[in-house]
Amino acid sequence: MSRLLLSLSLALLVALPAAAQNQVALVAGGCFWCVESDFRRVGGVVDVEVGFAGGHAEQPSYRQVVAGGTGHREVARIVFDPARISYAQILHLFLRSIDPLDAGGQFCDRGEPYTTAIFATPEQRATAQAALDRAAADLGRPVVTPLREMAPFWPADASHQNYAQSDDLIFTRWGPMTKRTAYQRYRADCGRDARVRELWGDAASFAR
Repeated sequence: MSRLLLSLSLALLVALPAAAQNQVALVAGGCFWCVESDFRRVGGVVDVEVGFAGGHAEQPSYRQVVAGGTGHREVARIVFDPARISYAQILHLFLRSIDPLDAGGQFCDRGEPYTTAIFATPEQRATAQAALDRAAADLGRPVVTPLREMAPFWPADASHQNYAQSDDLIFTRWGPMTKRTAYQRYRADCGRDARVRELWGDAASFAR
């Protein structure tokens, strides 16, 4: 390559805008399998991982968290491309996929591990508060979903990741079936979509 072409190539590279780095939203919306399944369908979402946040125990297990006492909530760590979807849009969808009026859990899942929250960095806080205010205005009632400081994320073990798409065979109260089928049965029986439709109507983000 000639010096002239090399110089032009370097100048062009310098002139190009830097690619936006992926960002993270950390939210608690009841059953983390449901939040993960919903957001894996959203354009601009790069990855979703389920786990726990907000408690005092380090590296908690699923059994420890759902038994209560660790202070953790089930959460989804949503990695997204801000060039394709904004943090505000992520939270708009999230709040319309839950019941932000319920302080005792979500749908059929009760207790602290299943309560809702938005965990935000200092840079995300104003956007998160605006999303909560908009949700309250749209519902005409105060929402109880708290805005909390960003907390350490502890991933759940591999058996809980991408649960809704897994064809692994498990034994359930309905008999042997794949995780995918068990998830669908659970979601319907738990009344998640029915309540979200009742609450949000046509604005419900993912209700089936």
